[in-house]
Amino acid sequence: MATAGGAAAAAAPQAMDEKARRTRDLLASFYNTDPSAAAAAAAASSAARPSPTAASASPLDTINSASFDPDVYMNVLVQQSNLEALLQRHVKMAAEIKNLDTDLQMLVYENYNKFISATDTIKRMKTNIVGMEANMEQLLSKITSVQSRSDTVNTSLFDKRENIEKLHRTRNLLRKVQFIYDLPTRLNKCIKTEAYADAVRFFTGAKPIFEAYGDTSFHDCKKASEEAIDLVTQHLKTKLYSDSEPIESRAEAVVLLKQLNFPVDSLKSNLLEKLEDCLLNFQKEPTQASIGDISKTFRAYLIIFPDSEKRLIELAQALFSNRYETVRENLRKRIPSTDLLAMLRSLWEDATAIDEVIPEAALPAFSLETTRDIIRQHIATAFLHLQSEISDVLARTPSTSNGKLEESQLQTAMETSKVKVLQGCIDLLQEFHHLIDGNTELLVKLRDLVIDWVQEGFQDFFQKLDGHFHMLSGRSKSPSQEMESVQIDKVPTALVLMLAQLCVFIEQTAIPKVTEELASSFSGGGARSYEYGPPFVPGEICRLYRSSGEKFLHHYINMKTQKISKLLNKRFTTPVWIKHKEPREVNMFVDLLLLEFNGVVSEVKQVLPGLIRRHRHSDSTGSTTSSRSNPMREDMLNRSNTHRARSQFLENHLAKLFEQKMEIFTKVEYTQESVISAVLKLCLKSLQEFVRLQTFNRSGFQQIQLDMEFLKTSLKEFVDDEAAISFLLKEVNNAAHERCLDPIPLEPPILDKLINAKLAKIKEQSPNMQ
Repeated sequence: MATAGGAAAAAAPQAMDEKARRTRDLLASFYNTDPSAAAAAAAASSAARPSPTAASASPLDTINSASFDPDVYMNVLVQQSNLEALLQRHVKMAAEIKNLDTDLQMLVYENYNKFISATDTIKRMKTNIVGMEANMEQLLSKITSVQSRSDTVNTSLFDKRENIEKLHRTRNLLRKVQFIYDLPTRLNKCIKTEAYADAVRFFTGAKPIFEAYGDTSFHDCKKASEEAIDLVTQHLKTKLYSDSEPIESRAEAVVLLKQLNFPVDSLKSNLLEKLEDCLLNFQKEPTQASIGDISKTFRAYLIIFPDSEKRLIELAQALFSNRYETVRENLRKRIPSTDLLAMLRSLWEDATAIDEVIPEAALPAFSLETTRDIIRQHIATAFLHLQSEISDVLARTPSTSNGKLEESQLQTAMETSKVKVLQGCIDLLQEFHHLIDGNTELLVKLRDLVIDWVQEGFQDFFQKLDGHFHMLSGRSKSPSQEMESVQIDKVPTALVLMLAQLCVFIEQTAIPKVTEELASSFSGGGARSYEYGPPFVPGEICRLYRSSGEKFLHHYINMKTQKISKLLNKRFTTPVWIKHKEPREVNMFVDLLLLEFNGVVSEVKQVLPGLIRRHRHSDSTGSTTSSRSNPMREDMLNRSNTHRARSQFLENHLAKLFEQKMEIFTKVEYTQESVISAVLKLCLKSLQEFVRLQTFNRSGFQQIQLDMEFLKTSLKEFVDDEAAISFLLKEVNNAAHERCLDPIPLEPPILDKLINAKLAKIKEQSPNMQ
């Protein structure tokens, strides 16, 4: 298919060439009167055509050549073609003959019309040319006449023209002479009207004449003019040094002095000092009008003193460095973001205005870099102020007085701390929102950076706040912070408990709120490098405060336990238990112990959630009496002392073997019950250890028995886990029993009598107690 298509494409141009060749032959035969020339042209055309074969032309292809032989053509055609092919050839040849006749006829008609048109044109040209030669000769004669008359006029007026030109030159010279004589008067008039520019222009115009003829007839005029121009010079110098004159007038004065060839360069140092004073005044009271004046001043100085560009750049950079330093000083006063943006925007506009005059100073780039540092410092300062405010609130935390706090005093401090943390963060977010809420060129360039700085600021703020909490609690997170930590003995326990609860509030409320606000108003950023990770990671902060809260809670429990343990240690190391007297009443240390427990309850109740259920048993005395006055037990206690002691010792050990294991120390929760229970358990465990270090006689053992029995009744008011408290009290009794030389317990009636006497005494001291 490709071969057939190529053959068809090649055949089409050949057909077109054949038709064009025939047309040329027809035209040649029509216009050529010499048959031999026509034959030669046809032969040349035939010779120029490429041969269809490599050997020789076929007789069938020579029909259009001069050597065409009709007989040979017919013989070859009859031999090579059948009847059908001959008929087709006949039809084709008849059509070609008809087409050729038509083409020849059209050629003849077209050329005939052209010949007629050309003949008409030639006739019209011949008609129009007739008479033109006479007109041209007439024109030439007229031109010659005009030229002769012009020569006559020029010859007659030549002397007068020379005289007029001479008079004109004399008139101009007289005008100049008159100007020279009138120059002193003109200069004085200019001085009166303060038209110093006209005076300088007049004098510089006359100066060449004074230099040439000043010592002759114009001597007096020269002297008077110089005196006047000296006065002009003095006025210009006065205007130059005058602070009340506008900068344009002063710049004009310098230009005029330079035109008078006055040594202006000697004034450069004085003028630069003036400029420095002007810049100093501008720093004190910057206004939009003054920055325009300074811009014009710089432009004038560049024109007047081209070599002062370096000095002007230094002055411009010093000006903006001092102004930005003033902004930095204002940051220490904790200025609002709106005021800071107003100052920075004004500085940016001023830097842009000066940059149009001195682009080499690169003030926009300097302003952008400095503004970045200032905004970052502003954000960091805002976080520092918030941390300081939170610290001040916590520093005013009330401490326990006589084991008690005033009603809701600690609760109020706790709520104030929560509000300060949460509202402080929200206020900072609203404050920082002004830094990105704007379409000015400065804010657009810094928007992504500000978003990253705000997020980084919150990350750093919460981390530093956590470290500050540890310092306030008397604990240090690392050895390097040991010197900064407060002494534990001086730290209020209520503050440590507040810090624990505040950590829970920050984890569960403050950080989710800050995260939500950052996502809605401070999304985007991306100026921070990806290798450093996201600027704000709320999960990391939550884990940090969750861990710190647990540490503070345990730290509070330990502080309270240590304080009570010191009281117990003093109680058990002071007396000689082996020589103890018979118990008469509950020991005073029990009152001190209960007072400390009341202090714990008072702090925990105001800080931690949950309710402390007070157990008030109407039969508190009767029930204890009935339980302790069991007849069977009385019968056992009436046995001999030695047998009874040995039997009880064996019973205690057997009970330990078979009793169910009780879990005493569980995980501490952020509830009132959990914290109070943990403190009580640790204190009773310490009490057990102190008992194990002593050796008791019978009276000492009975005193411990009495004290523990009274505590068993009193401690029910503080915790719900009565089983654990009873178990620990029982352990204390067992420890005293093991360390007693003669472990004979008090008889139940005596025990009940002593306990009831103590309860009655407490009721008398506290009549309002139910």
